[in-house]
Amino acid sequence: MIPKINVKKIAVPVVIAFGALSGFARAETQTYVMDPAHTSVVFSWNHFGFSNPTADFSNVTGNIVLDDKHITQTKVDVSIPIDSVDTHVQKLTEEFKGKDYFDQATYPQATFHSTKIVSEGAHKYKVYGDLKIKDITKPVILNAVLNKIGQHPMEKKQAVGFNATTTIKRSEFGLDKYVPMVSDAVVITISTEALVK
Repeated sequence: MIPKINVKKIAVPVVIAFGALSGFARAETQTYVMDPAHTSVVFSWNHFGFSNPTADFSNVTGNIVLDDKHITQTKVDVSIPIDSVDTHVQKLTEEFKGKDYFDQATYPQATFHSTKIVSEGAHKYKVYGDLKIKDITKPVILNAVLNKIGQHPMEKKQAVGFNATTTIKRSEFGLDKYVPMVSDAVVITISTEALVK
């Protein structure tokens, strides 16, 4: 004789266990908020062949949605306030904010939204995404390095840190004054810490 199986008694714990596992899987995906105090966006260019000046943006904000088990599924969204640009030369800073360059009054933010991330091994990644400056959006590729994932010793929260670089042609974004005497190529270097939301 085959014993009767109480389906209800089996089904309930299975459903509970499945729910717990699903919750755990979801918990692996975290949203990290970029810390403006520990985020830098520095860009450099060649000046008539003589030097390679740098300028930077501050108060950069954004989110990193990261699954530390499947980091290639990470999504990055960044906003850069144009008003924060600093060339360390007052006249040039004012010029960069004006209509010949970023036109900060009309376009107060630049943005980056990732579209795909590809692992290069050894904590290195190619981050594909769309960079928008003024009203122009172009695809760019960031060469990123994962510095660390772990507990932040001061904030006592889970944190993540990345460095990344890319090179763009400024003429593609309507920033073509003095090209080619002042280089069209602009190197962008980014470093960020982000804390779990």
